Amino acid sequence: MGNKEEVSEAVSFDLIIEPDERGRWGEYGGRYVPETLVAPLEELTNEFFAVRDDAGFQLEFNELLENFSGRPTPLYHARRLSESAGGANIFFKREDLSHTGSHKINNALGQVLLARRMKKNRVIAETGAGQHGVATATVCAMFNLKCVIYMGAEDIRRQALNVFRMKLLGAEVVSVEAGTRTLKDAINEALRDWVTNVHDTYYLLGSALGPHPYPLMVREFQSVIGREARAQIIAQTGRLPDLLVACVGGGSNAIGLFHPFLRDENVKMLGVEAGGRGSEQGEHAARFNSGEGSGGNRIGVLQGTMSYVLQDSHGQIAATHSVSAGLDYASIGPEHAFLHDAKRARYISASDEEALRGFKLCAELEGIIPALETAHAIVPAMRAASEMPRDASIIVNLSGRGDKDVNTVAEIMREDVAHRDK
Repeated sequence: MGNKEEVSEAVSFDLIIEPDERGRWGEYGGRYVPETLVAPLEELTNEFFAVRDDAGFQLEFNELLENFSGRPTPLYHARRLSESAGGANIFFKREDLSHTGSHKINNALGQVLLARRMKKNRVIAETGAGQHGVATATVCAMFNLKCVIYMGAEDIRRQALNVFRMKLLGAEVVSVEAGTRTLKDAINEALRDWVTNVHDTYYLLGSALGPHPYPLMVREFQSVIGREARAQIIAQTGRLPDLLVACVGGGSNAIGLFHPFLRDENVKMLGVEAGGRGSEQGEHAARFNSGEGSGGNRIGVLQGTMSYVLQDSHGQIAATHSVSAGLDYASIGPEHAFLHDAKRARYISASDEEALRGFKLCAELEGIIPALETAHAIVPAMRAASEMPRDASIIVNLSGRGDKDVNTVAEIMREDVAHRDK
């Protein structure tokens, strides 16, 4: 049965919504950084809390979301996908239609306004799939700020289109050759840069992770997704959704959808991690769902925050794998860790194979090519729909478009054909 709502009143129950003054949701979050970054982070925290209540800042932010980014994004009834699954109706929150092609522009716009307010004329960022890098390069071009993007060499190989877009927008793209040459290593290099250049540099972190206030700040700027989706689903169906589904790397698109529904007790939430090629260590990026032999998903500190972290038997950060560059990360945002333990949200994993199947199904049935990150949520949403009644509804956050991934998928398909022909 669908969740009927008495107009707009949410069901209230005991759940921590805001972190404490140290930036912790329960035991997760906090600020674990070198001494050089303590003062810049405190300054950033003070500025962020000031703009939360600043009508002028909020007006400018909302005007940019509407007039530059193209919000509100539609809530689209994916009829053919719903029919194929059977059961519940599946709706897509079309973040792929935002300017630059993903949800990342929401946070980039909010933070670039902070950078300008703080009189920082140089902006640095990390990127995995390249979507945050493109969004950052875009807002820096608009505000005439110097922009440097750190990106792992492996991700540069996988995301050549987005690398070109960043350079076209005037950004310097720095290839990171250290470690696994993916997102974790890009964040490391960005943090090193920031430590050296705190006087004139703003670090525009792209996901709901890192030291306080970043997880809270990114969530706040991304919550426009859930606020719009809430109003749109009520307008279309007369009720709240039964289930929210989103892919989860660091967790910005998922927390942006989830947050405005957290006190609606009957709205279930499903985060989908990267199950990769298998359960062995180094074959996946499933922080909550690492199987036997995976090395363990213990609580630890990575890049400034405490959360679930994939680690080897010696406590070192484990290698990860995903067909999607944006989900290829060893930890997860602290608010997601809290929601997992509180059982407010459930987290599962989808394999590379399931992600590719979702990619093709979405294209063939709906005429929409999703990002490979987003594609992880398609098959789990269809599976859930098949087990729900026909008057129920599911919102899937279609967090990005898949232009950037077409070459990767084509290469995989050519390899599969070649393997079958042998």
